[in-house]
Amino acid sequence: PQGAVVIAIDAPFARRSGQWIRFISEDRAEQIQLMKDLQRAVDVLRARPNVDDDRIAYLGISYGGAMGALFVGAERRLKAAVLEVADGGLVSHYTGPEDLGVMASLACATRVAWFQAMAPIEPIRFIPLASPTPLLLQNGQSDNLVPPADAEALHAAAREPKTIRWYNAGHSLGPQAIADRHEWLNGQIGLDLLKPTS
Repeated sequence: PQGAVVIAIDAPFARRSGQWIRFISEDRAEQIQLMKDLQRAVDVLRARPNVDDDRIAYLGISYGGAMGALFVGAERRLKAAVLEVADGGLVSHYTGPEDLGVMASLACATRVAWFQAMAPIEPIRFIPLASPTPLLLQNGQSDNLVPPADAEALHAAAREPKTIRWYNAGHSLGPQAIADRHEWLNGQIGLDLLKPTS
């Protein structure tokens, strides 16, 4: 957003070749490394003279929203977080009815090993720990990638203070969600909006 100092981090699967989720033990290692990377991003922001330590927020969309549910439960230095079109994490995502075919295609031993590795770090287990950090949860009523039931499960797991916004949209929420997100973040941390010069 205008008036903000931003660090954007690539998802683990964008840093390598191959499928985004491989259903192997490295999926766990990548998710843990992402949390470390996000914590280092907070360190970098806090070290900058033009960043107010009391105004650091997180914004994650889709996979970034789901991983943000884990991050906000682990990182105590955030003042606010927006989780847009997020679900409860990779286990939640791949055990929903929309992805049963993916699970059925895996060998039983592969599924069991992956669940054992990933379930302990499932974001929906961590989002209750985010409180008292304020959360904005934004989802689409016709999202085929994050069905409303998956979003509602994440919303239910989150504790107050939380603001939940639903949109008549799919996985891409559109301009109203962007405006709502900006207004909410401005209310939480303030944004030094650039004034046009004449």
